[in-house]
Amino acid sequence: MKIIVDADACPVIKIVERIAAEKKIELLLVCDTSHMFQPTYGRVITVDKGNDAADFMVIQKGQKSDIVVTQDYGVAAMALGKGMYAIHQSGKWYTNENIDMLLFERHMAKQARKLSKSHMKGPRKRTPEDDERFEQSFLKLLVTIQSQVNS
Repeated sequence: MKIIVDADACPVIKIVERIAAEKKIELLLVCDTSHMFQPTYGRVITVDKGNDAADFMVIQKGQKSDIVVTQDYGVAAMALGKGMYAIHQSGKWYTNENIDMLLFERHMAKQARKLSKSHMKGPRKRTPEDDERFEQSFLKLLVTIQSQVNS
């Protein structure tokens, strides 16, 4: 098992890096050339800027039972299709049971943005509680995967 982070604009990199180091799990941070990372643990894979270049590299580097950390529902859907696990930076697990609805909601939100002339607010500022929620959910995912692998 390895952890692959869709690292462009990912606010939980340090949390994932610390946990991966503690548990001695291979870690890959995938980003494009507009981002620079110098992790104390793990390896950075940098791809050229381009539409979805980092996303496709995340999927290319993954295999069954790996974990993908991403906020991109499309990346999560591809990861699930390869038998990987996927988790959002909020701590929400992507599953085969919820991914279709998430993709549909994303599509509907995109359609609404096209129709609306008003500016929509971005996401709220991240809090320490958000980081704690992610960490607890991520640790629970690791335990779940390990119990499935050992059974």
